[in-house]
Order: sequence, then structure tokens, then C-alpha cells
Amino acid sequence: IKALLDSQTPVCTIFGKTWNLHVTEVLQTTLEDNLRIIEDSVAYLNANDKRVIYDAEHFFDGYKADSSYALETLKAAIRGGAETVVLCDTNGGTLPWEVEAILREIRPKLNHPFGMHTHNDSEAAVVNALIGVREGAIQVQGTINGVGERCGNANLCSIMADLELKMGYECLPKGNIQHLYDLSHFVAEVANITPDEHLPFVGKSAFAHKGGVHVAAMRRSAQSYQHVEPERVGNKMRVVVSDLSGRGNLLSKAEEHGVEVEGSEVIPILNEIKELEARGFSFEAAEASVAIMLKRQEYGYKPPFELIDFFVNVEHRQGRGIFAEAMVKVRVQDEVLHTAAEGNGPVNALDIALRKALIGYYPQIKNFTLSDYKVRILDSDHGTEAITRVLIDTRNATSRWSTVGAGTNIIEASWRALADSVEYGLMIAH
Repeated sequence: IKALLDSQTPVCTIFGKTWNLHVTEVLQTTLEDNLRIIEDSVAYLNANDKRVIYDAEHFFDGYKADSSYALETLKAAIRGGAETVVLCDTNGGTLPWEVEAILREIRPKLNHPFGMHTHNDSEAAVVNALIGVREGAIQVQGTINGVGERCGNANLCSIMADLELKMGYECLPKGNIQHLYDLSHFVAEVANITPDEHLPFVGKSAFAHKGGVHVAAMRRSAQSYQHVEPERVGNKMRVVVSDLSGRGNLLSKAEEHGVEVEGSEVIPILNEIKELEARGFSFEAAEASVAIMLKRQEYGYKPPFELIDFFVNVEHRQGRGIFAEAMVKVRVQDEVLHTAAEGNGPVNALDIALRKALIGYYPQIKNFTLSDYKVRILDSDHGTEAITRVLIDTRNATSRWSTVGAGTNIIEASWRALADSVEYGLMIAH
């Protein structure tokens, strides 16, 4: 309590026990003493000019165990001067119809502003919070992206979007809902957490379309497979290419990258993608590889370079440890370029050698940075003969793109992803 007073905040939130099990077994006190502690704590903060929000921990479990005592704990907080009492589903196990029934039962007995605090252990945190609002809650507690203990708290990004866009509540300053995507990713960045691509509204895949039937419909009407316009929350629609894709997916991707191809021209690419995915490729996270395949189909396009040979040597040298050296022979226009480079590993050596060969013709390569390199073993039961998938992320000052390679030879898979990465970077640079 002293720490709360010293915090110099105008509002303090405290929690107390609602469930008789916690009172007698965890706090090891009497039910009467618990009521006194709640009322006295809230009253003391009130007497020191603090506005108090009281969180009724385990309210729904406590109500199911002893409804009359659970209500008495709320009344104790209200007598002490709590501005709002917050009903907590601390274990996250209460299902939506239970929440609705309990709220409808207590509303006539409570007659005081209340809020909701829900956890996601039953995958119901968001819907339970929304039911609370529909039943009269004036406050919802949660976290951005649902980050929290165990299975997480109620995701405020989903709740804010649902309240604003679907339930007619103005819970944010006008227009601010458009910053929801940026908020989600900013918090993930600050917390050093990889953004969940599948979060509703703010995930990268929230408005991603893969199935051929879906994309064909989307090209005619964007509403056909989207429940809201992604731009309303700062997100955007994207078309994903995979073995489930149809012509519409590739035509949409071609339009996105400014590639001019006819409908019939994408059929060979579609067949190639399906064949490559059967061999271990995955293009959902490697859209730059798809863009390059489409560009190569465009009339008049000439690749910026052609691979003739590459050679990689890795050895252990006394005093130097592991040593990697790569040789690359490429054709640029009518000139054959032959370069070699050392690196801290075979892929790094290949990367340096390729850049060394091309830098004279394409000085913009110096702005390309390999920012991530991911390897995944697809069929580990094959041991050292397993198929390896390589994903490479590359960036320059304004863009970031991903390419893929796969095969039983990790060097060859890496080379394909690396070569596609450089070719795509040169394509967008022009």
C-alpha cells in the first residue's frame, strides 16, 4: 500500500481474494478478515486522495464456488470507495455462456460500475471480455497482442478492433484505430518478441489469401473473403503463393510487383511452383522468389546475371580453425566474370564472391544486406540425406525481401536463395 502511495499516480489498481478456497487455503485467514482487509485497503487509498480500481481476483471461479461470498467481496470494495470493480477470470477457464449467465445474475445485485479482466487459457479471453462489455462493463483490462502469463491475457488489439468496427463503441480517439497494426508491431519490437503472423486484425496473415478459389473471388470483390477492410486497422491484404494457388494468385502477385504477364503465361510457373513445393520449397514466406519467377516469364526480360559455375571448399587449417573459400563464375551481358572469396562459412563465402563478381556492373549491390538466414530440415528421418529448406532475408535502405531454396545439398539450396535474392534486389532497384 505504501508503494502505491509513493507512486504518485492518480489511480491505483489493487486486487483481493474472491474465491473462498484462496482465502482459507492460500491466505490462510478467515472469510470475515478477508472482507475487512479489502474494505480497509481501498478506504485507506481513498483517504489519501487515490482513485481506486479494485480487481476481484478469481471472481468467476469464486462465484461458482460460493456466489454470496463472492458478491460480499465486491460490496466490501465498494464500501471502501472503489470507483470500479473488475471481475477477473484469473484461471481463464470460464466459458462464454457461463460469463454471460453470471453477469446477468449479478447485475441487479451489483448496481456499480464494473470491468472485465480475462485470461486465454480456454481460448475465450477476447469473447469473454466482449460479452462483459455487452452486459454493461465500462472497462476492459488486457495486453497488446495478448502477451501474458500461461496462455496470455485478453488481446486488446482484437478487443479494440471489435469494439470500434463491429460493436459501435468509440473507445479510441477518432481515426486512431488505423494505427493498430503499427502499435502491435511496435510493442512486439520493444518486447523483443517475434510478431505472431496469425493474430486477428494485426497479423501479417490476417488478410492473406492462398486458396485459388478464394483469390479468384477476391479479384472480383475484396469483400468476398474479408470481414473488414484491412486498411481500417493499418494492415493490408496480400496474396500468398503455394501449391494450393490458382492463376489468380499469380496474376495478383504479378500486379503487385509490376510484372506484365498474361493469364496463360502463368500456367508454367504454377506447375513449377507445385513441383518445387513437392520437393520441399515453400513460397508463402518467400514472395521475392515468386516475383523473380514471374519476371523471368515477362517478354523481353533478361536476367542481370547467369550462373556458369560455383565451387565451395571448407577445410580446417591449423592455427586458423574452419576456413571457407568460394569460387563463382557468372556471365553478365557478354562478359564472363570469375571471382573467389573467403568467408566465415560456405554461404558467407558464396555471398561475398557473388557480390565481388557483380559490383562493377551493379554498384547498388553494396546496399544489400543479408539480414537473416534460416535453415529447416524437412525430413529428419533421412538423416544427412534429408531435404534442407533455406530462407534468406535481405534488405536495403527501403525494402526487405525473402527468397527460398531447398534440396538435399544445403550449399545448392543456399545458392538458389542467394541468387534469387540478388536478382530481386536488382529488379526493384531498376
